[in-house]
Amino acid sequence: MTDICLMFEAHQPLRLNHNFNSDLSGFPSVKKKDLIDLYFDQKLNRHVFERVARKCYFPANNIILEQIDRFKRGQKQFKVAYGISGVLIEQCERWNPDLIESFKQLAESGCVEFLDQPYYHSLASLYGINRSEFVEQIKMHRQLVKDLFNYEPKVVENTECLYNNSIAKTVEGLGYEATVTEGVERILDWRSPNYVYKAKDTSLRVLLRNYRLSDDIGFRFSSRLWEEWPLTAEKYASWLATAQGQVIVLFIDYETLGEHHWPESGIYEFLRWLPGEVIKWSHLDWHTPSEVIQRHAPVGEIDVQDLNTVSWADLERDPSAWIDNPMQILSFESLKRLEQPVKATGDKDLIKLWRQLQMSDHLYYMSIKGGGPGDVHNYFNPSGNPIEAFAVFSRVLSDLESRVQLELEKPELAAKRILRQIPVGKGFTFFYKLGQPTDWTVHSLDDFYSALKDVAFKSIRFHLKRGDFERWLRQVVGDDKLADELVDVSKKKIKGRKLRKSVLDLVKDRIKELKEMTI
Repeated sequence: MTDICLMFEAHQPLRLNHNFNSDLSGFPSVKKKDLIDLYFDQKLNRHVFERVARKCYFPANNIILEQIDRFKRGQKQFKVAYGISGVLIEQCERWNPDLIESFKQLAESGCVEFLDQPYYHSLASLYGINRSEFVEQIKMHRQLVKDLFNYEPKVVENTECLYNNSIAKTVEGLGYEATVTEGVERILDWRSPNYVYKAKDTSLRVLLRNYRLSDDIGFRFSSRLWEEWPLTAEKYASWLATAQGQVIVLFIDYETLGEHHWPESGIYEFLRWLPGEVIKWSHLDWHTPSEVIQRHAPVGEIDVQDLNTVSWADLERDPSAWIDNPMQILSFESLKRLEQPVKATGDKDLIKLWRQLQMSDHLYYMSIKGGGPGDVHNYFNPSGNPIEAFAVFSRVLSDLESRVQLELEKPELAAKRILRQIPVGKGFTFFYKLGQPTDWTVHSLDDFYSALKDVAFKSIRFHLKRGDFERWLRQVVGDDKLADELVDVSKKKIKGRKLRKSVLDLVKDRIKELKEMTI
């Protein structure tokens, strides 16, 4: 038997407001909760959402539910899987809650699996070694799916099928059983994508999208220049029947059904007849991703180093759809750099705005590729051209950065930041002299105070003379005031116990002052 695994990615971005005026950052009357309607073109976003809901989501949901019901009592059932971004769910909640009810009906059928993904359809999996933001967004999406559909996903489909060994280990660490990515030749060599594999050095299963058969629907279906046009359900099922392997993963954008290929193309009828045409073949059957990995043992290992990261986008099938030219790289790096400052504010509104700017679509619009991929990028670009997309994004991000900085400059936040626990690797180690460390390493002002009471006096004198305390306090802890006060002490001719006491008193008083500011 060969399993047919049909998956849909449902996502609608929030397009930016081209008329956004960065001077608004100076207006105190603009509240943080109002920024979403200033940063984003909500009139356009609602228009596109309602059009796609009308042309794709509702009719496609109805056809799929109809076909699930049609075959539910038979020996072979029709089953599908959905990855629905948190961004799309929020638009449903805001503009058409009935669409959520439509997806709930599908969930209740028992023949639909929901996949997890980064909540904001972001590139957070590429942010660095710890991938903390990626993990947070996956957990947010997991909770969303559980709350809406009473379902706990076992499979992750990362944004745009981005995949490498490091991402796979992170996904496994979150407790998932499988992920899906592109079955591109450079990671398969001579092997077929139509089998279950496992990620290198993990037990995580990897399902590989058959991009040729998927793109026959996703890209070529309505092209009259295609030699196989028109594509009927009967013809397509025969192609699936001749393919060898354990599983054929068909993964397409849900918007393919009625939006990218209009109803006049016959896409609805193709969807309506495909389940039955597949089931006619004795060796074909529909299964969800979780069922596939239970039914089939992996036949090999997928090894994808970070520099060879895979995606399902463009001809390159790598991250170059979003991180390629200088505009994209600058925007991507700016988003990454803002993570620590925006999270340090603890402000939910600012953090959410930052995450909404992480949507991969914003960087996608900045692509300057030519040929077929360039045509696709331009088709989706609401800005008209990549330079304008970059300009709009830069204005909005710059405004957000200024608001984050203003927030961090508030006394209570500055105090919390100074009192925080310093990450491992940035603590201060006391030395007796060069090359002779003590056993004391501190990671906060409280630790620093405790160490100063007991560490050998010659260590205190050694560091004061060299200006080590000052540099650590200024550059790592971020406390210029205490750093300046210790510089003043080091210039005075104080010796022995009086010197230790002077330093201790300064640190103690500063800690007390900072804690009072946070109350």
